[in-house]
Amino acid sequence: MHKEDFLISLKHCVKELYLGGIIIYPTEAVFGFGCDPENKTAVEKLIFLKNRSLNKGFILISNDYNQLKSYVDEYKISSIKRDYMFSYWPGPTTFIVPASRQTPIWLTGKFDSLAIRVSNHPGIKALCNKFGKPIISTSANLANQKPCRTFEDVIKKFGKSFPILLGETYGLKRPSEIRNIITGDLIRKG
Repeated sequence: MHKEDFLISLKHCVKELYLGGIIIYPTEAVFGFGCDPENKTAVEKLIFLKNRSLNKGFILISNDYNQLKSYVDEYKISSIKRDYMFSYWPGPTTFIVPASRQTPIWLTGKFDSLAIRVSNHPGIKALCNKFGKPIISTSANLANQKPCRTFEDVIKKFGKSFPILLGETYGLKRPSEIRNIITGDLIRKG
């Protein structure tokens, strides 16, 4: 992949995010659907597309924790637990954290918590840096279908229905590990 092609795809994806659309981008294990987490209409489109329950909530992914802070009730996380969380980042581990009161219900679902991840994937880092905030991360697949693991899978399933950030996954066999920062529970093995 040429850097120029990547930059063109990055520009298209960021423009689509600003317009309230949905994009597809590579993560550590699979390609993901993303949108602006603060745009309720965009999130509703994503919920409809995936035939996803409103109660489920979403993962927010970012290039650094500062982009996620306003969504997190930091006072409920001890410094020891915060250090523990930061020891996994940037990387493919998602943490369930207490959500701030300002976090929209369309992100938390039926929970008072939120799933967040600081990624070390260069495409995600560039995307969130250029967009200036985190994006939603959910696997690029329809209900009960396997997620897309390659660019070819994305084209085969979705064609050019969505802007696609050029790049590759890291090839991890399982989706990101999910841990609850408060309870310490392992929710999903990575």
